Amino acid sequence: MYTRRPAFLFCLLLPFVAPGQQQTRNVILITVDGLRWQDLFGGMDPLLENEKSAGMEEADEPRARLSAATREERRRKLMPFFWSTLAPAGVVLGDVSKGSSVKVTNRYHVSYPGYSEILTGRAQDGAIQGNRPIQNPTQTLPEFLRRKLRLTKEQVALFGSWRVFRAIGESRPGSIFLNAGYEKLPSGLSPRLRELSALQFDILTPWPTVRHDYITFEMALEYLRTAHPGFLHIAFGEADDWAHDSRYDRVLDSIGYFDRALKQLWTAMQALPQYRDSTALVITSDHGRGSTVRDWTSHGQSVPGSEQIWLAIVSPETPARGETGIGGETHQRDIAPTILELLGIGYREYEGVLGKPIPQAFKAHLTPRPRASTK
Repeated sequence: MYTRRPAFLFCLLLPFVAPGQQQTRNVILITVDGLRWQDLFGGMDPLLENEKSAGMEEADEPRARLSAATREERRRKLMPFFWSTLAPAGVVLGDVSKGSSVKVTNRYHVSYPGYSEILTGRAQDGAIQGNRPIQNPTQTLPEFLRRKLRLTKEQVALFGSWRVFRAIGESRPGSIFLNAGYEKLPSGLSPRLRELSALQFDILTPWPTVRHDYITFEMALEYLRTAHPGFLHIAFGEADDWAHDSRYDRVLDSIGYFDRALKQLWTAMQALPQYRDSTALVITSDHGRGSTVRDWTSHGQSVPGSEQIWLAIVSPETPARGETGIGGETHQRDIAPTILELLGIGYREYEGVLGKPIPQAFKAHLTPRPRASTK
């Protein structure tokens, strides 16, 4: 059904990009449930690589493949594309060992509060206190962008491995194109999407609420190629569930797949004129987790360090610094305001937002110009 972005969308977006200012016209947000900053920045954890309680007793192949003398070498082995291509093209924050901190501001340090903080620019501790699938009480960033930019439902999309994204992603059901957990896609889409929609029910995970990240990512990638959304959120979920099951070997597998998926996505973006050189790629996690053999599987208020997350941004507006010279403290609630400013939208237009744009995400201070009339 959706084979191209309607021409009117370009009429809406292009006048908003003043010469010499914002070139970002699209946003792809990627979240990875519970991926620790320790693994992102340090690769396979030496504390866990031989730990039987972490499922590593028969992990000779990944241990040999991912071991190295330094954390920089280990992380390049675990996530070669991220560290060789993406990180140098933008900024990466959250390596606590180097004085860079990205923290959640919600008090719970579990998934729904974290994702909601990412998608609303605020903690909602009174309304969202855990992972119970209540409808998000606040208009989410995707919903705001749809209204602000006058996009169709199909141009604002979310694909999530975890079922609860059906409640997290929108305050009004049906506001955006949303598919999460074991959920059949609507009819009328491409043959590849129809195939994936059926396949998800034949290749089941051990968890009834989380489908394979492969299904989620392949759906999102095909949707990107055929529907050309202006905002796309891809939410990976398996790494967190394998960690809860004390299977660090499977966590490493999930991270390796995530890196390969990023490479596929980047290649597709460069091949599509709608996205090449005009797209912000924002990558982050919903919460951290413990750092010891005893508590690496867990997170929450009682687990030290589970408030620490990480963030990577690559966009036309973002300097190519990698980690160099980046320190200080950033918050999870700052992600939504940063996305708005990358698009040239004043973040204060998003009512109730508590976060602020992240200075390191911009080459220079940008003041969005008034938007031209579309009438």
